[in-house]
Amino acid sequence: MTDSWIEDVLQAAGMFFLNPLLWLILLAAVALGYMRVKRERRDYNIRKLPGKTEFRRVLADSWLPALIVSIVLSGIGLAADAGWIVLFCAFMLIMAVSFYYQWGSPVYTAGFAFFTLLIWQRTGPGVSYRGWSLDGVADELAVTAAVAAGVLMIAEGFLIRKSAVRYPSPRLEKTSRGLRAAVFKVKSLWLLPVLLIVPGDMISAHLPYWPQFTLGSDSFSLVPVPVAIGFSQIARRQFPDVLLPKIGRSVIWTGIAVTAIGLGGLYEPVIAWAALAAGIIIRTVITVTAAAGERRGGYAASPSAAGVVVAGVLPGSPAEKLGLLPGEVIRAVNGMQVANEKELYDAIQVNAAHCRLQVADRNGEVRLMQQVLYRHDHYQLGLLLVR
Repeated sequence: MTDSWIEDVLQAAGMFFLNPLLWLILLAAVALGYMRVKRERRDYNIRKLPGKTEFRRVLADSWLPALIVSIVLSGIGLAADAGWIVLFCAFMLIMAVSFYYQWGSPVYTAGFAFFTLLIWQRTGPGVSYRGWSLDGVADELAVTAAVAAGVLMIAEGFLIRKSAVRYPSPRLEKTSRGLRAAVFKVKSLWLLPVLLIVPGDMISAHLPYWPQFTLGSDSFSLVPVPVAIGFSQIARRQFPDVLLPKIGRSVIWTGIAVTAIGLGGLYEPVIAWAALAAGIIIRTVITVTAAAGERRGGYAASPSAAGVVVAGVLPGSPAEKLGLLPGEVIRAVNGMQVANEKELYDAIQVNAAHCRLQVADRNGEVRLMQQVLYRHDHYQLGLLLVR
């Protein structure tokens, strides 16, 4: 019994790791980090985070949501269709390699896969393959697609609030007055290994030893699917730690609504169709509204006559130990007023072993902070500045 269980687990893991989508997501994460580092070095001559950060985060930040999603979807017992899973993976693949992560929400990829099958079923030729048939699949799949999209949206909102908010990348952008202000680009890709229940013999037809379980006269397989979630947002008018939690909450509530309404498809499939369509529309409204709102008004981190504006802080640097945040203004260093980057670093050299700052926070309130500097510390305090 134990040997059989271990063999089943190894077979499931093998299928997951042989999925080409998994490796393309990992390659996309590597490319994402490379592009971010290239942009940061162009603006600041130094990168804020190592280039491997996106690759390390792609699974590390999402394993807990993936576990919860797998337990919920498998525990509810909703069966996914093999054809829908193939289309779902195809849309996720297009999203991952195109880098258009504004369309990386699972409600898009899961919803587009479902409606593609629905249109195909209603207008295309009948198709059957090794026990899988297109006939009637959309009506049977409606609840699963809607609930899966809703639950995955809840996970997406959680990741936006807890993960994306920690890794904004500052970049310099010209204002309408010819000055350079800082904007904050967040572009994230997450991978959720999710277990889905697939009915029928399509899996065992290709993999005779694939583990199955039966319920009455029906047979089912547990299939691990690498679910890719992408997110992209530029914060101009608000700081990321203010903007992204709002977006995350909106996505979570939308996911809850899609899940709850989607369950209504148990009584009438069209209710689940409506839940998916509404989820796609609302998620689009969230994206468009956030983007439009950030284009209106001024910049949150723009040049200030009062001092030097912080655009970013390097992890582990003296600036991070001092508690400096993007958008704060350094007014004086070691008792000397500073108005630009050169004056800032000249003032630091006045006392190379000790740094005392006068800083105005985002609300304009002034505070004093000080930090002992050591030889191994970054000679520029680890600051990325608006310049």
